[in-house]
Amino acid sequence: MSNPSSLAADLREHRLLVAIVVAGIVLSFFAGLGNVPLFDLDEGAFSEATREMLLRGDFISTFLNGEPRYDKPVLIYWLQAASVLAFGLNEFAFRFPSAVCATAWALFVFLFVRRVRDTRTGLLAAGFTATAAGITVIGRAAIADALLNMLLVAACTSAYLFFTEHDRRWLRASFIAIGFGLLAKGPVAVLVPLATTFLFCLSRGQWRAWLRAVFDPAGVVLVIAIAAPWYAAQYWKEGDAFVRGFLLRHNVERFSAPMHGFDGSVFFYIPWLFVATLPFLAPLVQVLRRAPALWRDDLGRFCLLWAGFVLAFFSFSGTKLPHYAFYGYTGVFIAMALTVDTLRSGWLALLPGALVFLALLVAPQVLEALMPGLADPYYREALTDVSSQFGPGFHAAAAALAAGTLLLARLRGDIGTRLLITGCGTAAMLAFFILPVAGRVQQAPIKEAALMARERGYHVIMWGLNTPSFMVYSGSLVEKRDPRPGEIALAKVKRLHELPAYRILYRRNGIALVEVQERAP
Repeated sequence: MSNPSSLAADLREHRLLVAIVVAGIVLSFFAGLGNVPLFDLDEGAFSEATREMLLRGDFISTFLNGEPRYDKPVLIYWLQAASVLAFGLNEFAFRFPSAVCATAWALFVFLFVRRVRDTRTGLLAAGFTATAAGITVIGRAAIADALLNMLLVAACTSAYLFFTEHDRRWLRASFIAIGFGLLAKGPVAVLVPLATTFLFCLSRGQWRAWLRAVFDPAGVVLVIAIAAPWYAAQYWKEGDAFVRGFLLRHNVERFSAPMHGFDGSVFFYIPWLFVATLPFLAPLVQVLRRAPALWRDDLGRFCLLWAGFVLAFFSFSGTKLPHYAFYGYTGVFIAMALTVDTLRSGWLALLPGALVFLALLVAPQVLEALMPGLADPYYREALTDVSSQFGPGFHAAAAALAAGTLLLARLRGDIGTRLLITGCGTAAMLAFFILPVAGRVQQAPIKEAALMARERGYHVIMWGLNTPSFMVYSGSLVEKRDPRPGEIALAKVKRLHELPAYRILYRRNGIALVEVQERAP
């Protein structure tokens, strides 16, 4: 292992690339972290479950709206609870653990690739990981996925180092990461490392070594020591309901059948791969083109198997959500770093980034043109003022980044470095413009209605909505049912005609807070 002075010397030698990667991490995961309302459904659900954990003083079982929540294990709630105690009950506090985990995710990628290749390749791999559009979104979201991906990277890369260097300390590190992964999201934390390393060892004719590693007594003890206490305590408290809710419903049934309507074809993840890795379309295509050469290299083969298994497995899952494929994207980003120097044309490498910024430049006008054709009145009203949300600053930034990217394409120099600069630009647009606008349009009405209800002491009935962020902001639980005369209801505007009479207390972007009346005055 290289010593700290060697690392410091390498970082000084690549100081420009280091500065770009650090800037990318800050822009992707921390810039404006608390300036956007919590998004429903997932951010609202995780944050409300954490709020109720603190309110109840129960740090074993999680509850949402007063009912047991078996969706995920407990680790992310512990981290969010600690953050809330440190920073207060706000959006920054709920998201801060994810931002830290996403930073560690990129750092682990750097340290791993530097060890098996070199510092420059490690920085490129970390930069691609940190500034890809999908990772920017997932790394600043108050959900469990940044935490899980950090632990998957630790488990998979440590296992690779064990099988190539034969140092049992790496095997122990992999088991430790798997143990915490079981506390972060459950069986997937075991599945991905085990399947990836099995396929890798099988391709090298080392399946017996894989079997010995998997059943390493010390490793198994580590996993049990880390994960078993919480699972045992939760089972002791909740009994078979926990087994049915967590293991059967939210793991087995998610794979066997669509849940909550989240389904899709076997090709569902292919377009999402291209979207999530923007603006790095050129290096992604180069990975696909160079796949045979990557396969002949141990590290390249490991990355292909890692990404390939995850994409294949979840392509055949009944429930499909875009972030499931992220569990294998680290393999893609490392493969990008391994092949980016084979790109010969700066124009072809950077043109996709320029097109992304140009598309953003015209996106408000496109949304405004499409709005009259929307069949759902809720979405029509929600998007009524969307174009006005994109002010002069947005247009200036998009135009400047498009022009700057085209200028970078004309310059000579390292293509990988120039690509990371466009990645920083993408992260900045998401952090300062795209996510804030999405938050103001979609979530600001929920937050404003909740704050009004909190201020005025309303007991609110949630009618035809599932927005747990309302509970976070209002500081109270809600009933979900049809409202009765005299009650206050939160609903979509398009459903108000079903009420006998009502008085509007708050209305914005298709959301209304109303007092239900017996009859019209």
